[in-house]
Amino acid sequence: MSFLKIGELATQTETSVETLRYYEAEGLIPEPRRSDSGYRLYTADDVDRVHFIRRARAMDFSLKEVGELLSLQVDREHATCGEVKLLAQQKLHAIESKMAELQKMKQALKQITDACEGGELSALHCTILDALEH
Repeated sequence: MSFLKIGELATQTETSVETLRYYEAEGLIPEPRRSDSGYRLYTADDVDRVHFIRRARAMDFSLKEVGELLSLQVDREHATCGEVKLLAQQKLHAIESKMAELQKMKQALKQITDACEGGELSALHCTILDALEH
């Protein structure tokens, strides 16, 4: 079995060494075995696990949610697909809510930006600043 040092794991997973140490501290990746000189030694399973974490994070799952997903993944025999789907649906709902809020912010910003004449005049009568003040 071949092992990777932390720098090699970082390179293979496009993750910083600091992030890998943080994942370990948070229990998202298990504490690795150590070489005689104290280096962390990672396996192919650790590479897969970090890839899983990165994909979940790319979908905006929090580290807590990633931990829940990892628990379900590790215990697939006892976990249900419904449990996994519920977590995914909750995340989807949160993203949809965030998108609706961003759309509202976009519309408000467009409205005050469209009302602004711009130019080189003093900002004393700037409609954007006025709108933000009131």
